[in-house]
Amino acid sequence: MRTTVGIIGGGPAGLLLARLLHRADIDCVVLEARAREYVEQRQRAGMLEQGTVDALREAGAADRLTAEGLVHQGIELRFARERHHIDFPALTGGRTVTIYAQTEIVKDLVALQLDGGPPLLFEAEALAVEKAESEAPVVRYLHEGREQTLTCDWVAGCDGFHGISRGVFPEGSARAYAREYPYSWLGIMAEVAPSCDELIYARGERGFALHSMRSPTVSRLYLQVPNGTDAGDWPDDRVWDELAARFAIDADWTLARGPVTAKSVTAMRSYVHEPMRHGRLLLAGDAAHIVPPTGAKGLNLAVADVRVLARALIAAQRTGDTQLLDRYSELCLQRVWQVTRFSDDMTKMLHAQPDGDAFDHRMQLARLRRITASRHAAAELAVNYSGLPLSL
Repeated sequence: MRTTVGIIGGGPAGLLLARLLHRADIDCVVLEARAREYVEQRQRAGMLEQGTVDALREAGAADRLTAEGLVHQGIELRFARERHHIDFPALTGGRTVTIYAQTEIVKDLVALQLDGGPPLLFEAEALAVEKAESEAPVVRYLHEGREQTLTCDWVAGCDGFHGISRGVFPEGSARAYAREYPYSWLGIMAEVAPSCDELIYARGERGFALHSMRSPTVSRLYLQVPNGTDAGDWPDDRVWDELAARFAIDADWTLARGPVTAKSVTAMRSYVHEPMRHGRLLLAGDAAHIVPPTGAKGLNLAVADVRVLARALIAAQRTGDTQLLDRYSELCLQRVWQVTRFSDDMTKMLHAQPDGDAFDHRMQLARLRRITASRHAAAELAVNYSGLPLSL
């Protein structure tokens, strides 16, 4: 096959890029290694920044999001058995966030892609990107039992942290920055109405806990646990008891319990790959960077990459102007590092440090007190959490 933009990866980044290019009459092909059923069922993030919502609307992919998404005006911080509300609209000039599961975004984008959109090939495993420095890079992939090729003008590597795209960079042409955190998250999905109207971030001596949701009837909750934890060692009752203890406050509030439908352990890491472009291969999303989930930034950062990349590709195709493409890595990395900083700050402020002492504990409380007592500090958190503006 021959196309203008070859997109490796059919997750939200690749699918959104394809949708934006399609609406600009730029042909593309999406190669997704997994089956459609797998792609539409894998559980991922659910908190959308204002800019992510705007991007999905721009792509014509927000009908269900608008009807079913849960708009949140802020978050709640809990520590020292107290609760504190951070009011996003009041602190950011009206910005909000929306709860809408990544699985639903993928379903929406897949449906649009298959309904008259550009080709989307499932179970098409990308094997290599060749001639990335030429004007016609080639993607070799395996589909329907035989190896095939896709010749492109540009290749978008949207294939996640474990994909092949990042490995295309020649040795010595890139640098990776990484941080592994000394704890993980035990997450559950439960068939029970959320016990809160907005996300709760709880910090205590027993460790961190997060109360989120996926819908008015489905709750998503997390516990800080040691690295190497086996989810099987945590029966449902133990999980609920520990969540209740970490969310406890000196007020009338009860954690609702229900059937647990999914349970998993997630490692915590930060990772940034520089640069995000090699020749005519451009990375987007988890292929280039990973952030700890504390700030709910992974999906949103991928969407920000795609918004810049789509505009750059459209400008190059329509006018021949490649200035934005030439600055793609620089522009994205400015945001990536600010989001990585914010996610790292949130993580260190809210998690009990395995090797920490009483001084570390008091410093964490001091940071939380500063946010809840100072409008300026609260605004800094609100602006970063609801999403930094896209700068081009």
